[in-house]
Amino acid sequence: MPARKFLTEDDEKLIVDAIERAEKNTTGEIRVHIEFKCKKDPLERAKILFHELEMNQTEARNGVILYIATDDKKVAIFGDQGISKKVDDHFWQDEIDTLISEFKKGNFEAGIERVVGDIGEKLKTNFPSDGNDPDELGNEISFKSNREIQNDD
Repeated sequence: MPARKFLTEDDEKLIVDAIERAEKNTTGEIRVHIEFKCKKDPLERAKILFHELEMNQTEARNGVILYIATDDKKVAIFGDQGISKKVDDHFWQDEIDTLISEFKKGNFEAGIERVVGDIGEKLKTNFPSDGNDPDELGNEISFKSNREIQNDD
């Protein structure tokens, strides 16, 4: 399933809204990235994209990327060192399990929105905002085209 066909335009808007809500009371940053294929381990791919998207540039090192490869049915979540020091690996695995469970039911948008909300709650707990926090990264979903992926070997 092509990355851009995985979600409707309305689904994309709902996810961006969920990211904005999740980031509202935290200094943390969340990014959803979707592409067709994942020739590597999905967690390794998520780490590469995390740096390509400059998510490692947040002041508190509390960015989180939710990575989805639609054709290969692979997902991963990677959190920068600030948030990773505050949550254990079980949290990330539980969120991946939730995502996979929702995807198996065909609830792509709802699964992403739920996991984004859960990550946002964890970020709020560990990195609360005083209300004057700038949005350090965009909230849009990022995509890679098929040609870009072929060049990422």
